Amino acid sequence: MSITIPAPADFHVHLRQGAISELIVPHVRKGGFDLAYVMPNLKPPVTSTEQALKYKADLERIDPNVEYLMTLYLSPELTPDEIKKASAAGVVGVKSYPRGVTTNSDGGIESYETYYPIFAAMEEVGMVLNLHGEVPSDASANIHVLNAEVQFLPHLFKIHEAFPKLRIVLEHATTRAAIEAVKKCGPTVGCTITAHHLALIVDDWAGQSWNFCKPVAKYPDDRSALQDVIKEGHPRFFLGSDSAPHPPEAKSTSSPTHACAAGVYTSPILLPFVAELLESFGALDKLEGFVSSNGRNFYQRPFSSQKVGRESVTLKKIAPRKVDEAYALGDHKLVPFWAGKEISWELA
Repeated sequence: MSITIPAPADFHVHLRQGAISELIVPHVRKGGFDLAYVMPNLKPPVTSTEQALKYKADLERIDPNVEYLMTLYLSPELTPDEIKKASAAGVVGVKSYPRGVTTNSDGGIESYETYYPIFAAMEEVGMVLNLHGEVPSDASANIHVLNAEVQFLPHLFKIHEAFPKLRIVLEHATTRAAIEAVKKCGPTVGCTITAHHLALIVDDWAGQSWNFCKPVAKYPDDRSALQDVIKEGHPRFFLGSDSAPHPPEAKSTSSPTHACAAGVYTSPILLPFVAELLESFGALDKLEGFVSSNGRNFYQRPFSSQKVGRESVTLKKIAPRKVDEAYALGDHKLVPFWAGKEISWELA
């Protein structure tokens, strides 16, 4: 059995910077994808058109056969004029990180109203607002990693109401409440779902650092909601892997004063893994929509506009085979999600 998918696209991926990118970037194509929507949370974050274009050139030098869609980091330095400049240069979106909720988000935002002039400029030029849909934990208000996404949803509604023509993506949804919230919004609001959140629940990361990511995986009913909206074939829900590599020593260890790194690394196995997951809950017939057409339609990125990459990718069914335990290049090593576990699909 084989499946051919037209031009798969990953609409949320972390490709890091520096020497480790030499290991990470080729894994986009290894995992079956030739379009990568690149996150801007570097050190320092990507806050200007010049930074975005330089970063894109660095990625293209490593692998020129992928289309990299670049984003800016929502920050006080950003201005409406910079938005217009970025759009003219081909930058596609702006990513919002609430302060301190995930990797390299210390410069994240605290008030969305402050950025309404930015959102108005984005709406005008057609850029996309990508929202990390959590609020910072606050014990005094009973806000924590398990309800931070639900607590964020009123902000989504408020921004959408203020800017109904602004395309907004609620990133890496993990709860039934988030799925229902996006459905309630108009056609300009979309939502990414990761592969790992289709596999994990809270029990899987409690005590297991390799499954720990932010937002954290939630309850079985929440996972069912993610799976069900894919089975439904809803056109505004699509893949954004949030593949987020960390060195094994940062991922596997913590101390009394420092937590383990949040993020899982799915890029090298992404398309076969997504096929494996969708097959497991009876949605293999929705694979093309989820990994290609839904996201491309929302982002207005048909393959016909893409200058590089494969027109299609074929998966074939195989006897179950274990995922590689690690990938290495020089002094750098990365352990993929699902390492040592079996997958029964591979790229032809």
